[in-house]
Amino acid sequence: MKQETKDIKLIPNKKQFVLILSLLLMITGSKLMAQQQIYSYSQYGDNLTPINPAYSLLDKAGSLNVVGRKRFVGIDGAPSSLLLSGSLPLESIGGAAGLYVLNDQIAVERQIEVNAFFAKSIQLTEKDYLSVSINAGVRNYVGNYSTLDYYDPEFKDDIRETSPNIGFGVMFFSDKYYLGISVPELTIRSLGTASVQQANYLKSHYYFTGGYLADLAEDIKFKPTTLVSYVNGSPLLADVTGTIYLKEQLGVGVGYRTDKRTSGIISITTDTFRVGYSYQFGVASNNLGGINTATHEVSLSYRFGKTSERKLL
Repeated sequence: MKQETKDIKLIPNKKQFVLILSLLLMITGSKLMAQQQIYSYSQYGDNLTPINPAYSLLDKAGSLNVVGRKRFVGIDGAPSSLLLSGSLPLESIGGAAGLYVLNDQIAVERQIEVNAFFAKSIQLTEKDYLSVSINAGVRNYVGNYSTLDYYDPEFKDDIRETSPNIGFGVMFFSDKYYLGISVPELTIRSLGTASVQQANYLKSHYYFTGGYLADLAEDIKFKPTTLVSYVNGSPLLADVTGTIYLKEQLGVGVGYRTDKRTSGIISITTDTFRVGYSYQFGVASNNLGGINTATHEVSLSYRFGKTSERKLL
């Protein structure tokens, strides 16, 4: 008997993409709605200011920084993120001030965050300092779910939400190390009605960071760094990265994240510019072969003012 097909409802392209993308990410060990950390980028060791603005005081120069991330390259609506930050030293008071902006998007969901910060340090010993920071801003979330399938009750309601944000950070540092704790997103109220991913975005985020710069030889330095992050209701996530610098110019590093992802990082540093690239991929046994699930990340930094000392830490 010939099968009737006239009553079959076709899934719209955008909705089909979201469903397929969700399946791919679940199979590769990372669910679409489980990007728990808003500042989850591989080159964190050189771009810590949005995670802990107290880090801006490690550099006596001003700086402008851009970090861009893209996963599933070539697929429309794939996860992407753009992070802009800038800081200006206030040397007369031992402080710094600046701004950072995040634009994070996946399919029909978009999160934009804008924060201004102020940081101040006090000298503890000849080489050791304690810095504290405070930041404040807003987070805006947009979910255009009705564009997937207006007639599906699961997707008929769009979401527009704006939440105020406040945060703080503390960091101990010298010219050889830093240790810091921060809560850059201490949410005043939660979204509550959006997807699981964005509900995590609008929760409080907690971070521990650490780094050390060691001299291995005359022209070789080694920098191990770590970033531990936590959101209530999600697993603890830890990154460990090791980078070798040759002649304080070429940096080559490898990183591992406890969600079973590893990364290769390469960077070129001058007195005023730094360009970096990382390639992150899953190492879990259930990763799909032959499908580009890797994350590409590019960073660019420009320093101005007191740039006589090259910044590696």
